[in-house]
Amino acid sequence: MTPFVLASAMLLDAAFGEPDWLWSRMRHPAVLMGDCVGWLERRLNTGGNRQLKGVAAVVVLTLGALGLGALLAAFGPVVEILCCAILLAHKSLVSHVQDVADALRLSLTDARQMVSRIVSRDTGEMTGPQVARSAIESASENLSDGVVAPAFWFLVAGLPGLLMYKVINTADSMVGYRNERFLQYGWASARFDDLLNLIPARLTGLLIVILSNQWSKGREIIEDAQRHISPNAGWPEAAMARALDVALAGPRSYHGQIRHLAWVNEGAREDIGAREVERAVNMLWQVWALCLGLVIACLVVMLIV
Repeated sequence: MTPFVLASAMLLDAAFGEPDWLWSRMRHPAVLMGDCVGWLERRLNTGGNRQLKGVAAVVVLTLGALGLGALLAAFGPVVEILCCAILLAHKSLVSHVQDVADALRLSLTDARQMVSRIVSRDTGEMTGPQVARSAIESASENLSDGVVAPAFWFLVAGLPGLLMYKVINTADSMVGYRNERFLQYGWASARFDDLLNLIPARLTGLLIVILSNQWSKGREIIEDAQRHISPNAGWPEAAMARALDVALAGPRSYHGQIRHLAWVNEGAREDIGAREVERAVNMLWQVWALCLGLVIACLVVMLIV
């Protein structure tokens, strides 16, 4: 049954994560997805009708993922558990964010290097609080993208749904940029990814609110989320900011240019460091545990009914 497979996969991922001994010897499925996205982009993102070609690429990736997911699922629950565990990213997310906290206690140079592994913004001139904010923002967004959303789509549509989500999310991360090269071609990937994350992002925010008992801040969270540059990332980020009582987002640098983005939880503490990052790590585990509990509850209900 799907809840049993998902619960087993979550436990497997939490225990072992992404072992270096394995993925140093073979290509990770997420990397293979990226190879497919890149192959299509190099062949289709040329000449005219680029937006239509981008739509075609999304259709090809979606159908391919659904078909492959159905094929793999036919091999039984053991294969499903292994595939699901590999494509969940909770343990690796926690590890990367904790590395930033550990580095902040060593030196700012180490912290900048560690946070550069999980954010796309410029990190070379970051202050300590900026490093901490970046880590917490990445933790919040990736909690939704890498844990809650994959689990949600596995529950909804099994392994085909999980593979579909992961390949579209990968495509968005590679071609969903509003620059000259990808503005037209990446439009379909970005919009489909927005759609697939619509419910999981809000669900992630809700789970954080439940665990931190921040119901009184509900209106503020919604307002911050609606001001966010992303239609989805603002929900877990705004909830996490209230849970930790810190200010997130604000101005940051991309490719040498400062972007003055809106603050999340403006007026809260900005002078933060390793302690707040570790509290975010703790919240990641709490959300994971609550998700696991909900999945097990679904399994129990199914067995009773």
